[in-house]
Amino acid sequence: MRAFLAFFEPFILMLLGTVLLASLLPPRGAFVGVFGTIADAAIVLLFFLHGAKLSREAIIEGVRRWRLHGATFLVTYGLFPLIGLAVAALHVVDGALATGIVFLTLLPSTVQSSIAFTAMARGNVAAAVCGASFSNLAGIFLVPLLVAAVIHTTGSAGSSWAAAETIVLQLLVPFIAGHLLRPVIGGFVGRHKQLMTVVDRGSILLVVYTAFGAAVVEGLWQRISGPDLAIVAVVCAVILAIVMAASWGLGKALGFARADRIVLLFCGSKKSLASGVPMAGVLFPAALVGTIILPLMLFHQIQLITCAVIARRLGEEATADAEG
Repeated sequence: MRAFLAFFEPFILMLLGTVLLASLLPPRGAFVGVFGTIADAAIVLLFFLHGAKLSREAIIEGVRRWRLHGATFLVTYGLFPLIGLAVAALHVVDGALATGIVFLTLLPSTVQSSIAFTAMARGNVAAAVCGASFSNLAGIFLVPLLVAAVIHTTGSAGSSWAAAETIVLQLLVPFIAGHLLRPVIGGFVGRHKQLMTVVDRGSILLVVYTAFGAAVVEGLWQRISGPDLAIVAVVCAVILAIVMAASWGLGKALGFARADRIVLLFCGSKKSLASGVPMAGVLFPAALVGTIILPLMLFHQIQLITCAVIARRLGEEATADAEG
């Protein structure tokens, strides 16, 4: 019941409300440029703060625990993309929705929810913090390269110099600047965690509104039907099930302790909405972004509900073992 109610978490309701608002009142005319500029500024601020938030210790720890984090990388940036390409080859869905499924499989892991579920399941929280942070750091560099390598896009995306310049200016430069300024502003960011939440969620809502608004103007809801969305939801659920089963099995095969297997399970199987939505806004033409992020939004809700159930059960098992 709690897992079901997780779907109605305030941010999820805000996300659904933003989609509804963009469907009914999409930005038009001069407002397209206004909202686009605000969304770009929010993305720059988001990656700047993420750079300031990432500690050097997390980077060092990520290198030191190379077997666990290497396995997480293998799942996040190896197994996931292979499954995405396999789904695309099956033509279960076509067009931008298929691109969206592949795109979500290329993204880094979440940070906050990976750590929270690891803690709930009695896993290695310190390793989860390092692994999820390291995954996001790598994603800044890897995702644009993977998109260029496996997704054929048009317009401002792809491997054009304009796209490369946008990626560098909106993602890499703010992230590196934030990290270099961590000695100055790191304490402020650490004390004001609510600021990160506001920027994270605000940037997502802004990009979703502008992306869906542009897609609605281009006839999004005339091109995508209810059955299409249902198929995408089923595909997302199947992908998540395959990856979670493979992650748990890989942890056992590598001889990891139970606490580390839990880290691999939750850090390896998650995909970040907070990183994915802004990146989609940078990497794809505006008219396609709304459709492309639909699979990611569905996957995000499915992974939250599924992982909540599994983490609670693993936690109960750990408690029972400790008491027994």
